[in-house]
Amino acid sequence: MTEASNELVGYTHIIYGLHALSVLIGITGAGSIVGGFIFGVPSIIAVIMNYSRRSEVRTTWLATHFHWQIRTFWFALLWVIAVLVISAPLVLLVVGIFTAWFGLSLVGLWVIYRVARGWLALRAGNSL
Repeated sequence: MTEASNELVGYTHIIYGLHALSVLIGITGAGSIVGGFIFGVPSIIAVIMNYSRRSEVRTTWLATHFHWQIRTFWFALLWVIAVLVISAPLVLLVVGIFTAWFGLSLVGLWVIYRVARGWLALRAGNSL
């Protein structure tokens, strides 16, 4: 693997910052953590940034961070869809409200973990 430029490392920090901002908006807003992450403008911008410069980091240690960030976004969306599909029919039994809340909370905690772990690894100069 080749060494990554300081510019690309800074760019990757910005992407983590945008994801963290979406998580913070989800925590402090009326929505949920995972809702803020998936549907928040900062995260959507971050994923677009990932895809736009993905080829530039392909041969560097930052490629693992880009892969981590992209997978976090898309898997969060996948898990939210799964939780809602499972919970929707259960709403008729009232238990669906609780399964949705619990499932979305778990996905939100998972997102916080992924953003924090990735950003700390980047700060330490480690790949994932």
